[in-house]
Amino acid sequence: QVQLVESGGGLVQAGGSLRLSCAASGRTASSYGMGWFRQAPGKEREFVAAIWWSFGSRYYADSVKGRFTVSRDNAKNTVYLQMNSLKPEDTAVYYCAARSGYYTDSPENYNYWGQGTQVTVSS
Repeated sequence: QVQLVESGGGLVQAGGSLRLSCAASGRTASSYGMGWFRQAPGKEREFVAAIWWSFGSRYYADSVKGRFTVSRDNAKNTVYLQMNSLKPEDTAVYYCAARSGYYTDSPENYNYWGQGTQVTVSS
């Protein structure tokens, strides 16, 4: 089993920045990857970004491309989401998730989930 815990959320003004962290513990496997998802009130969960351990491949949703950066620290088994130029529409609960297998942006294909961290962006 893999356990995930997110941190770093908060309240910021539009144009500000936040960095989210997701620390993983437990057994990992080859082709391991971690993704970020978000869910706003009344909305479905949507893909934000992901990073795969092999080659450090990175993937982004069009809505955050150019503003968000996903990175990893292998020694700490932690993935980060640097969020810049935040907009009110970025307001959501952000979740990290883990999967052993090939890259996918479908939340149904991720096996492990954190509890989420709230990000609120004011105008």
